[in-house]
Amino acid sequence: MRTSNRALLAVALTAMAVGVAAQDRPESILPPGFGDPAPAPRPAARPTPGATGTPARPVATATGAVLPRDPAGAVVQPLPGDTPTPVPTPTASPTPVDAKTLAAYEMPAFARRSTALVGVSGEVAPDAFGNADGRYLEILMRRTAAPLPSRWLSIALRRTLAARLQTPKGVDGADYAAERAWLLLRMGESVAARSVVEGVDNADYTPKLYQVAMNAMLATGDPAGLCPLADAGLATTREAGWALAQPICASLAGNATAARAQFAAVRRRRPGADIDLRLAQKVMGAGGEGRQAVTIEWDGVDRLTVWRLGLAMATGATIPDTLYDGVGAQATYWRALSPSIALGDRIAPAEAAAAQGVLSTAALVDLYGAVAADEDATSAVSATADDLRTAYAATDPAARLAALRQLWGKDTPYARLVLTARAAARQPVAAGNADADRIVAAMLAAGLDRTAARWAGAVPAGGDAWAMLALADPDARRRFGLSDVQGYDASGHGEEKRRLFFAGLAGLGRMGADEIERTAQELDVRIGTANSWTRAIDRAAADGQPGTVLLLAAIGMQTSNWRGVPPAALYRIVAALRSVGLDGEARMIAAEAIARA
Repeated sequence: MRTSNRALLAVALTAMAVGVAAQDRPESILPPGFGDPAPAPRPAARPTPGATGTPARPVATATGAVLPRDPAGAVVQPLPGDTPTPVPTPTASPTPVDAKTLAAYEMPAFARRSTALVGVSGEVAPDAFGNADGRYLEILMRRTAAPLPSRWLSIALRRTLAARLQTPKGVDGADYAAERAWLLLRMGESVAARSVVEGVDNADYTPKLYQVAMNAMLATGDPAGLCPLADAGLATTREAGWALAQPICASLAGNATAARAQFAAVRRRRPGADIDLRLAQKVMGAGGEGRQAVTIEWDGVDRLTVWRLGLAMATGATIPDTLYDGVGAQATYWRALSPSIALGDRIAPAEAAAAQGVLSTAALVDLYGAVAADEDATSAVSATADDLRTAYAATDPAARLAALRQLWGKDTPYARLVLTARAAARQPVAAGNADADRIVAAMLAAGLDRTAARWAGAVPAGGDAWAMLALADPDARRRFGLSDVQGYDASGHGEEKRRLFFAGLAGLGRMGADEIERTAQELDVRIGTANSWTRAIDRAAADGQPGTVLLLAAIGMQTSNWRGVPPAALYRIVAALRSVGLDGEARMIAAEAIARA
């Protein structure tokens, strides 16, 4: 499971509290004789060679340095001329040091990173956005409503936005990183967003990046991540959040006096029992103010902000469920990625995150595996973990299938298909299996296209499994026509799902031009309609810009669920992805439409 390097604050703060408390009440931890004042110098009796008995303690010289003995027991005397020559006490230079010179010492040129290339290395080419204008890309990112209805489009867009990308023309590299990270945060990808902002050196931060960085650190439940940025962030933006971060960081650094003074200054500007102040004080209590107990009461709090969520996750404070009702789904996905939240409390957010593409199949299975060993887990969660173990590990295929049915239930949430993907892959191929639709959908939820293709000869034509395999099979050579589309039984969802099936086939090039035109007219799918969006995505595809195509595909899916995606838009998206080399993503998105519409 993907996790933040410093998000384990709930554990780290406890250990930090012990160390800082010791600074307030210093106590020697050295063995006897160490750290004591040096004795007054006195003539030392010359040791007799070969003397036996208990060795004498090390002898202090006139300079107070403790000299070790050699193996023969003789004191190692300093050589003539070893006494340091007195020098004047250094004084401050009357000339102020130039800021650029000081910065060069703090971060040498060889260690600095260029903002011309920012992100995490991956499988995405640095020029994924080609020669697109940076201001245009930033507008697309800002206007993209997230989360997206498609798990597979979300995964592809996350990989692109978090990759090590070239900064396009017309924009500052730090600002471009900020826009990418901001979209990732809105998609629920808190860890990926943080990796992008941390790819920029502090000296290159802009006001926009400071704002996004604060949100990224808090979304991962790590207020300590604000500390390298707090002073400069306050000086640059004058935002209240950075002022409140300063006493937190002073406390975490063990400077309790400065923390108290800074916190008092903030409190004077914000009188009253402010929930933000109490949460900040609770974080400080885990640092230099460890002797203070702070109780968090949510009475009177009418909304949940990223500041409140981040500090509550960091300190283990329980947030009332009613406050989550007023925030976007992104907060749920952030919770799924936070290791500071108890395992049992992460199950529901993790399932939602897996359906969205924030968590992988393996990560969700691992979480259930950890919950199975947790004695504090609820009976319902433990029962699900037991069913999952049976679905994966039972030797009897019938027992595994029964466990899968128990996990899927009647309505089969898409998250449970993601959870059971590899367990479904263990089912033997058999004609007449009543659960074939869900078995195939589960495998395709994890991208197991070739494994799912084994069922092609065992599923009845015209069903959901048949339609998904027609779209997802990477080795398919068959051409489809109007009769195939009309023969698809859309499982009670009528013409709309049949239109999506047609759009996927046409976008993947699995229908001839004549058949596409005939079927489009028959189903009233206006795939030839042109507008500013279709022209933009067609142009990006023609220019070979996979990153721009993905952004425009997200623009074309501005809806909360698959039933709101226009078939004509799906056709353009699938065709554009396929033309820029993202054939796998195109097939999975087309098949996902059948599974989720």
